[in-house]
Amino acid sequence: MISRRDFLQVSMAASSLVGASGFGNWARLAAQQSLTQDQLLQFDTYGNISLIHVTDIHAQLKPIYFREPSINLGVGGNKGQVPHITGADFRKAYGIADGSPSAYALTYDDFSSLAQQYGRVGGLDRVSTVINAIRADRPDALLLDGGDTWHGSMTCYKTEGQDMVNVMNALKPDAMTFHWEFTLGSERVNEIVEGLPFAALGQNIFDAEWDEPAELFKPYKFFERGGAKVAVIGQAFPYMPIANPGWMFPEYSFGIRDENMQDMVDEVRAAGADVVVLLSHNGFDVDKKMAGKVSGLDVILSGHTHDALPEPVQVGQTFIIASGSNGKFVSRIDLDVRDGKMMGLRHKLIPIFSDVIAPDPMITKLIDEQRAPFKGELEEVIGKTDSLLYRRGNFNGTWDDLICDALLSERDADIAMSPGVRWGPSILPGQDITREDIFNVTSMSYGEAYRTEMTGEFIKVVLEDVGDNLFNPDPYYQQGGDMVRVGGLGFKMDISKPQGARISEMTLLKTGEAIDAAKSYVVAGWASVNEGTEGPKIWDVVESHIRKQGTVTVAPNTSVKVVGA
Repeated sequence: MISRRDFLQVSMAASSLVGASGFGNWARLAAQQSLTQDQLLQFDTYGNISLIHVTDIHAQLKPIYFREPSINLGVGGNKGQVPHITGADFRKAYGIADGSPSAYALTYDDFSSLAQQYGRVGGLDRVSTVINAIRADRPDALLLDGGDTWHGSMTCYKTEGQDMVNVMNALKPDAMTFHWEFTLGSERVNEIVEGLPFAALGQNIFDAEWDEPAELFKPYKFFERGGAKVAVIGQAFPYMPIANPGWMFPEYSFGIRDENMQDMVDEVRAAGADVVVLLSHNGFDVDKKMAGKVSGLDVILSGHTHDALPEPVQVGQTFIIASGSNGKFVSRIDLDVRDGKMMGLRHKLIPIFSDVIAPDPMITKLIDEQRAPFKGELEEVIGKTDSLLYRRGNFNGTWDDLICDALLSERDADIAMSPGVRWGPSILPGQDITREDIFNVTSMSYGEAYRTEMTGEFIKVVLEDVGDNLFNPDPYYQQGGDMVRVGGLGFKMDISKPQGARISEMTLLKTGEAIDAAKSYVVAGWASVNEGTEGPKIWDVVESHIRKQGTVTVAPNTSVKVVGA
């Protein structure tokens, strides 16, 4: 019997689109302990065009552990909708067996024990093997990179992104779009982009002075594939100067610019595009809203929010594909494009189990060459963990709890704040913590750990502002990552309330006293978007703390009470 996961039927206008999701197949086979590389890569070739999508790699060249979030709340019309379901609810929605490799890859429960069983994920040499296999089957497949590529590791920081540029160039993408790349600074970004052997796309990347499209970044690119004309439009992260330091790229402006997006779709259609693909770094909920506002988009390849979904989500006549993060998945999408329109779609989310997929030796060698100058620093053991260290979750992760502990102790602060970023691999209980592990969750070009004073009133304003970025019911106003992580501070948050009314019961944990709006508190944090921020680098702060601890244990975090979900 063919399940819904194996044969997805959807409709577009008077045409019927028929697609197969191969996720159910590999889940069942792997659960029977018979998973092989051939089974992971098996795909019934379909139609005349293939797309390969990777996104949010965050400079992870080597295999890692990566735990999916336990809490990923949706608000407004997205409440309870994918990707805002996790754990058992996610497994139920997609028919995933408990304890299976698919449960390990896509949900958080029993992560440590399943990680011991199924091993690491990702590694760009394994990703290369998958890409090569797809190209062997469909030689003119388009490889599209959704951005957040040149950021997130020690070697990427030390080489200003060059390690990732070198390896990604060897994978031969056809196009990419951008987000954290701009935090290398516009001068460095311009230097890299000018030398890229593929298209740098962003219809919403404008010249800040003249409010005209930036010359270096093209809004779209045409590709002739399978006898059809494919237009790929780029959409960079819209909120760069809000979520990241605008002073690092002052000549550029961004924004959603959905009216301009409609103009671009109309333009490529008028120029003969048979199928229109949006390579997006909007985030999934923003992509859903855009799909409902902009007509003529056939496929959106979604990035930024790190969601991994085993089936496309359909909005009107548009199909949205979410391919995860950190090199953990590769999506293959086959399209049947005939008579000037997309007639069918078949999709497979391919998990990169690093113990199952053989590495591409050429890429392994190239990766090792990038890492060689830093090998000793990368591998130095700083301490050990008794706790599972992970980042994702709307409100906290144990890595950020550890970072906050480091800020409190090393910076002698009452309260600590750590940004709610989504990137960063996990560390299993009993593992050593290396310097590379610390950089993997702290590496950025503005990593100063500040120490300042804030009034209780201002601390509430900060929490309210970040909370609205996360839980504004209009996706177009969700401008950041997850909730700011805090140490030394407890609070209650009602996500159903409007901005300014979500945060209450703020408590200074070391005394148990309520936060006084008029009183000043010493606050330590990092990743300030303000120019001229001073302080030691956050990775040095965390390293010093871990060295003193020797073996770290992170207690369950019960300081944030969430209601209204």
